[in-house]
Amino acid sequence: MTEETNCESKQDKLEENQIKPVTINQLSEPIQKAVAKAGWKELSKVQALAIPYAFSGKDLMVQSHTGSGKTGAFILPMLDMLDSSKKQCQALILVPTRELASQVCTEANMLFEGSNLECAAVYGGVGYKQQVDAFKRGVAVIVGTPGRILDHLIKKNLSLENLTTLILDEADRMLSMGFYPDMQKLKRFMPKKPRRSFMFSATFPVSVVGVSRMFLNNPEMLNLSSDHIHAIETTHEFYNVAVMTKDRWLMKLIELENPVSAIVFCNTKAKVHYITEVLKRFGYDADELTADLSQSQREKVLQRIKENKLRFLVATDIAARGIDISKLSHVFHYETPEDHEAYIHRSGRTGRAGASGKVISITEGVETIELKKIARKFDIDLKEMPLPEDDEIERIVSQRVIALLDIKLRDRDSLQTERMQRFNALVKELSSSEETISLLTMLLDDYYHQQLHQATIFDVQEETEEKKKETTKTKARKKRSNRSQMANKRHRRGSRPNSSKAPRKKE
Repeated sequence: MTEETNCESKQDKLEENQIKPVTINQLSEPIQKAVAKAGWKELSKVQALAIPYAFSGKDLMVQSHTGSGKTGAFILPMLDMLDSSKKQCQALILVPTRELASQVCTEANMLFEGSNLECAAVYGGVGYKQQVDAFKRGVAVIVGTPGRILDHLIKKNLSLENLTTLILDEADRMLSMGFYPDMQKLKRFMPKKPRRSFMFSATFPVSVVGVSRMFLNNPEMLNLSSDHIHAIETTHEFYNVAVMTKDRWLMKLIELENPVSAIVFCNTKAKVHYITEVLKRFGYDADELTADLSQSQREKVLQRIKENKLRFLVATDIAARGIDISKLSHVFHYETPEDHEAYIHRSGRTGRAGASGKVISITEGVETIELKKIARKFDIDLKEMPLPEDDEIERIVSQRVIALLDIKLRDRDSLQTERMQRFNALVKELSSSEETISLLTMLLDDYYHQQLHQATIFDVQEETEEKKKETTKTKARKKRSNRSQMANKRHRRGSRPNSSKAPRKKE
């Protein structure tokens, strides 16, 4: 039997064991009332497929996009699973932005109406008092950004001792925002006892799959586009732009996506060189790979790729053949390939080893027509995306900067915090004038470039921090035990009579 046949038979067995979707009539009365209150005539696809897993006790990773109804998928089961008589945090929902935290909280409280369950939104940029008061009231569900949740846990305003449900919503965006260090620290506050954990994400690059190992226990994977378990897919998107603005839109989309690592494909060597220079001028860590490179130059680039020290590679199809970049989250088609097969080869560089990726094409006019032909030919689910507004990109970048600065501030000790107070008056003075505000803008821009525009490929270890500590402790115990055994052996040897001098016993 071939490996392909084996995989197919395994997939068939998985689908046979797959938990069946539910309808509204199959759910409890409290959930049916909440659905009616929301005005939903039927469950959305993600709700019908994901809700049964919540009741089964299995952890789940769901590939779903914004607007799919996923909030209801994890809020509705809470009406049955949480104890409204307990005034303690029983469910924690982590989200990437304050806007999403507020939106999820509003929807949760609408669905919770009449159940004695309450949800509170917790995020930065506002005072602590209202949030602390919610904890003291004993709200059952807390939705918030990782940074502010971590703040409250460190200050012991919040306890997760009675946590039974954990939701990671828009996990790929959380990592894109720079919350990975906070999520590592949050893991230490999670109780050891079993809990139900769900992760929702539009894409599942290697970094997101790595985070799932930190928080989820042997999760199933659900892809809404195919209804398959263990079938997470790479997404294909394109943006139709004016030909003279393609380079600017590439920069904007990279800023928006903040990929862990990416290949940018071009059709000609001249275009590869041009795009590489544009990326470098914009502050990104980038290098090029074309047939014109000398052997030593090529080996230098390949070594950086091998060591995960290169964030952006710009290449032609021929030059990139045979190159394997681990943890590649994005492929950008700066130019649509003339050979249709080349699109498949380019795109196949991401979404490997049980992870998914994102393929983004930047097209104009004729290229758009050609790309749609490729999608029809290979049955690719290709989505045209609206061009993001500048203020949307600015807002996302600002949120990333705040998240990164929050992390840095939390790591400061009392002496460092006291020391920085001497600049309070200067900051107020600089921010009060149009002429001097550019100094603060320059500092933030430099900081952002240092933090996010360098090579940011982080290796998400399969072991959690706790496991690492436990491994270290185990090794230390073994070492002490070995020393003790050796000492005992030496002691026994020292107390034993010399065998050469000891008289033999007569038989």
